[in-house]
Amino acid sequence: MLELKTLGLFLLTALAEILGCYLPYLWLREGKSIWLLLPAALSLAMFAWLLSLHPQAAGRVYAAYGGVYIFAAILWLWAVDGVRPTAWDMLGSAVALTGMAIIMFAPRTA
Repeated sequence: MLELKTLGLFLLTALAEILGCYLPYLWLREGKSIWLLLPAALSLAMFAWLLSLHPQAAGRVYAAYGGVYIFAAILWLWAVDGVRPTAWDMLGSAVALTGMAIIMFAPRTA
């Protein structure tokens, strides 16, 4: 159950970070409203807050989060950008998620 909670929290964190970066992209590259910067800032603040909710040491959380971010970014590529991931994208995501699982869920001694 802890594993599902951790993964879910990481996925929410990744969504907040990607959205917080995508909205300024829309303003800068697509000519959308500057008002997109307000929800972008809120999303990035939520990203930082969500990372703080993990009970593990911050460095471990940041390292492991990177693996979930890679997976979420590939999903974003498909769902939002409309670009179908390649087999290499999927393999890279699987490797990154495996790294996250090793970092977060490996047995540890105190």
